[in-house]
Amino acid sequence: MDLFGILDVFGDLINLATPIVVALALLYFFWGLATFVLNSGNKDKRDEGRNIMIWGIIALFVMVSVWGIVNVVRDTFDLDDNTINVPVVDVRSGQTN
Repeated sequence: MDLFGILDVFGDLINLATPIVVALALLYFFWGLATFVLNSGNKDKRDEGRNIMIWGIIALFVMVSVWGIVNVVRDTFDLDDNTINVPVVDVRSGQTN
């Protein structure tokens, strides 16, 4: 396997893991929300739930921001397609494609 094959496999693993990690951060936020609501009478548990929610929001913000920046860079520099279209001459019709 060459370098491009290894990078392709690594990219596929990242593409598979990204939605899972985002879902885990969202579940972490909801865990903090449930802790906050269910323990509204206990100040320490309520503060713990608030901290969990804050860190869940920070994690979601960072992941979505990095994803957005990568997409902007990819679209700006037209890095979406790695194939090079080579012009060819159709010998039968004499037109170039």
